[in-house]
Amino acid sequence: MATIQFQNTPYRTEGDLPSMGSRAPDFSLVNMRLQDVTFANWQGERKILNIFVSIDTPVCANSVLEFEQRADGVENLAVLHISCDMPFAFKRFVEANELEDVDALSSVRHAGFGENYGVEITSGPLAKMFARAVVVLDENNTVVHAESIEDIATEPDYEAAFKALGVST
Repeated sequence: MATIQFQNTPYRTEGDLPSMGSRAPDFSLVNMRLQDVTFANWQGERKILNIFVSIDTPVCANSVLEFEQRADGVENLAVLHISCDMPFAFKRFVEANELEDVDALSSVRHAGFGENYGVEITSGPLAKMFARAVVVLDENNTVVHAESIEDIATEPDYEAAFKALGVST
């Protein structure tokens, strides 16, 4: 269990981020085409899981744009943007920003992701939403980097995420 903050108010999360060297828990989430997806959809690829509160907040939106820009042209890498947002909100954002091939995933139909990854907020008005975190996985879904961002209004360490994969951005 961790304590995070937003606008100087503390909130608690359930569980812990997967630890370095552990195998990341599989998940079932929904993509923008309303299809259920799991790790099998990105089998053999390295992954950056960009986990956040809502695409409709400036810091979260910027994290999607920043990760997409930095990942452009990096082979064998999938950046998975994960929140509780509806797939329609993701689709609107992707279209408005003229992005292509974005993997935006929602927990709207499936419980468990927030608990399994230690990001589910358990208190206050953000309860049941996800705290900001980044989990980086190798092609075998082994955790090679995990960052829990204490203040939801702070962006993740993009450089550290890519460095964990041996990629310079």
